Amino acid sequence: MRQCLWLLVFLCGIGSAQAAAPKTVLVLGDSLSAAHNIPVEAGWVHLLDARLNQMVPKWTAINASISGETSLSGRNRLPALLAKYRPQVLVLELGANDGLRGLPLPALRANLDAMIVAAQKAKVRVLLVGIELPVNYGPQYRDGLRAVYADLARSRRTALVPFLLEGIALDPALMQDDGLHPVASAQPRVLDTVWKPLQPLLH
Repeated sequence: MRQCLWLLVFLCGIGSAQAAAPKTVLVLGDSLSAAHNIPVEAGWVHLLDARLNQMVPKWTAINASISGETSLSGRNRLPALLAKYRPQVLVLELGANDGLRGLPLPALRANLDAMIVAAQKAKVRVLLVGIELPVNYGPQYRDGLRAVYADLARSRRTALVPFLLEGIALDPALMQDDGLHPVASAQPRVLDTVWKPLQPLLH
């Protein structure tokens, strides 16, 4: 009888621990999400994790972002990341390196679409994060890139951040010397841009 009681307590403890396990937001991005050239703890994903940790029930952010990541390399990595972390939400921030290299937009669209479909098949909610290119890339390519994100968000019914660096990219005081990456002091503003469409997905 005593052994049965101990077993019951043990099983209840396991159930409680599982119930208390935080839900996960997986961030798959490039250097814009990988805290490029700034302390990791200053990056917007680290700040997101701190904010999620304060929620009840608790959430956590896993940063799978890599500087230089393209949509193709992200597509190749995503299945293993979904299997390992089993997130409830995927923040998909890829395409900047495709754009900077002038890669074909149909290929970018196909890669992003495949990642969205894979996540949705795994019952993962998706926040698609768009980027903008410098004006020297020309209006046709820049407009086409912008349309990729908007069209995918519409067709796949995902949440959308049209431009991760909205209100930041054109302010030299908020950008590093390369003109591509925000400084540490701008990271809370990046988080605010992501947080607004992300928050409704945290349920």
